[in-house]
Amino acid sequence: MPLHYMAWQSALAEWNCIFDERLFYSWGGTPIAEIVSLLNQRHGLNMPVEAVCSRKEQLYFKLLPQLKTIPEVVEHIDAQHGRIPLAVVSGGTRDAVRASLSTLILLDRFDTLVCAEDYKNGKPHPEAFLLAASRLGVSPFSCLVFEDTDLGIQAATAAGMSSVKVPPPWERNTN
Repeated sequence: MPLHYMAWQSALAEWNCIFDERLFYSWGGTPIAEIVSLLNQRHGLNMPVEAVCSRKEQLYFKLLPQLKTIPEVVEHIDAQHGRIPLAVVSGGTRDAVRASLSTLILLDRFDTLVCAEDYKNGKPHPEAFLLAASRLGVSPFSCLVFEDTDLGIQAATAAGMSSVKVPPPWERNTN
């Protein structure tokens, strides 16, 4: 998420649009086209959605070499890989999700990826999480979601899944 925020900051600066970090995290899991539309409404702007999305993604890909894992989450992935099916559910594009996981050498750990192109209703709607459970062939009630946004926690709860809140960067112990 921190690199996505940096990419947003750079892309939106080209349009003189401010995107507060706490607002960014509160909208986590929202597809990027929807974020641009919401920012247009909030700031009375008329940014071209496709152009801004494309620019944000381009900037994100340039930042990928700086991507870092959250060690506590990777610990769980490593412990459960091969024992239970794992999925990623994201409001990001499939290209961005695959690139991120490849950079972190984690792509092969996941049995399915559910990305913005795969569903209509973004978080807090449960659609994306329910699709992941269906693809994995498991009951939503047996799923545990690691989520870094409140909208994602709401979506997991609405899907009948248990969840663990991954704190935002300013709340994590980075020592």
